[in-house]
Amino acid sequence: MSKTIDEIVSRLKKYPEAEYDLNPESITVNPKNESGFPVTLTDNGNGGFTVAFDFWHEEFNNENDALNFFAFGLSKDCRLKLTKKGNRPIKWTVESNENGIWKENSTTGLIDLSFWKKSKFEFLQNDLIKSLTE
Repeated sequence: MSKTIDEIVSRLKKYPEAEYDLNPESITVNPKNESGFPVTLTDNGNGGFTVAFDFWHEEFNNENDALNFFAFGLSKDCRLKLTKKGNRPIKWTVESNENGIWKENSTTGLIDLSFWKKSKFEFLQNDLIKSLTE
């Protein structure tokens, strides 16, 4: 197991309610309920990391940045805006709370072959970490 994943396991000891899945290359913290989303960090080797919130993902070349973004996904300062066509998710947008206003940061999406259907939005949010300053 990588030292980065060991570091996350160590930090999660502060949160005994956290349930997570662990393997040698990655850790996934599972949502506490249906209104949350899974948060995964994968150690790609050679100093590269992938952080994923459900289907959304981003690559990092810095361990500290990857750890901070992983923690951000577990906090109330982050939410995931899910865009659906019918019942099918097609887009995942990470949003951050800046002084009470939700700002869109980054989006991962699929090709939308049902463009004529009306979009529906769902917001998912974790609250394992109440604030990144705790």
